[in-house]
Amino acid sequence: MPSILSDFREMLSEQVTYRELLYQLTLRDLKLRYKQTVMGFAWAVFTPLLNTALFSVIFTRVAPLETSVPYPVWAYCGLAVWNFFASGVKFATNSLAGNMQLVTKVYFPREVLPVSAVLVAGVDFLVSTTVLAALMIWFDIVPGWALLFVPVLILVQAAFTIAVSLLLSMANVFYRDVKYLVEALVTLWMFATSVVYPVDRIGGKLGALLSLNPLTPLVDAYRSVLLENRLPEAGGLIYVTVVSLVTLGLAWLIFHRSEFRFAENV
Repeated sequence: MPSILSDFREMLSEQVTYRELLYQLTLRDLKLRYKQTVMGFAWAVFTPLLNTALFSVIFTRVAPLETSVPYPVWAYCGLAVWNFFASGVKFATNSLAGNMQLVTKVYFPREVLPVSAVLVAGVDFLVSTTVLAALMIWFDIVPGWALLFVPVLILVQAAFTIAVSLLLSMANVFYRDVKYLVEALVTLWMFATSVVYPVDRIGGKLGALLSLNPLTPLVDAYRSVLLENRLPEAGGLIYVTVVSLVTLGLAWLIFHRSEFRFAENV
């Protein structure tokens, strides 16, 4: 226990010391991602908007779904939240292997790299909320006091996304196939989450298994505070918060204790 506590003290101290590096890497990644693109930050809304249009056709005309608010805004909210997680994980997975010169030549806490990738995804998420706001206006959905709860949800989601990103970026250093598997994993995970349809309506053993997915109560919580002006369901929110914090602590500790091997494997 003393060893674990000392590790966490060292890890937190390093984050404070290297906070400027985190800021600069995040800024660099933002500039690199959109430097030579015609649409720039519009790409942050293009994917969720395109998918919303596609799934709206499917779930309003082919196989109609009943949702608490009009399906297009319901789906876009879920897709915007999901893209925050998916984009952060995808870019973070290759963040160590893709910065070989930094990892092998300069000392700094290596977790700065995947964390900066997640922060860039967070900026994309904030940009994508502009379209969500427009859809809410179009469908006459007026946000209320529950909107104040959104920063809490963003922090919980960031914690879980960083935790998964730390584990996958570390695994990708040792096994380069991981970055290819992540694409398939993220796609499957999306359909196991209440992103484009409510998975809580699935019964049986599959429904029970899907109920363990911590991202579903998180997506539902965003919809509650943004679209329905009510606090999230307490049980689900407590569950995803505990899972996020515990997973982050374990992932960060494993990452920290393994980073001395990164240079020789990158």
